[in-house]
Amino acid sequence: MTKQQKPSYINFDNESYPWKSDIDYQKYPEEYRVGKGEQGVLICEPYKTEIGQHWRFKNPEVATKSSDTIYNLFKLYIQDSNFVGADMARKFLQMGYTRSRRYANYKGGKKYDKENNYAELERGTGEQKKAESAAIFYKKWKDAEADPAYTQMKKEWKTRLG
Repeated sequence: MTKQQKPSYINFDNESYPWKSDIDYQKYPEEYRVGKGEQGVLICEPYKTEIGQHWRFKNPEVATKSSDTIYNLFKLYIQDSNFVGADMARKFLQMGYTRSRRYANYKGGKKYDKENNYAELERGTGEQKKAESAAIFYKKWKDAEADPAYTQMKKEWKTRLG
């Protein structure tokens, strides 16, 4: 018998979350923390708005345009020695993959049944086109993570600021 896991947003502790919506991370980049995975991606301004406006995964064509645009922003941030922007772009690429996979695995992208104590819904009911979108984002996400300049910037950032 496996222990039922509820979504992480249930009983979320906003106070202890290191990313805050009232900080301009372009003006105060030292306030930014790398974190795990996609943490902070939908909070850290102005990057949330700059990058998020391009984030789409409806079908492979849309995902290709979106991931190319976000990857180009990633490269521009690297060129400008803007680690926070680059890391946020990387997070959007990762989130393109994870959200596309969610919609590929679950009808409507819903993993939990809110009406049934957040029991996990049936897997394998999603859309094939979203799986294709996920593969497109996955490639760009991994390309970003493998970028030598990004890798160096991330290492230095984590050593210096966390």
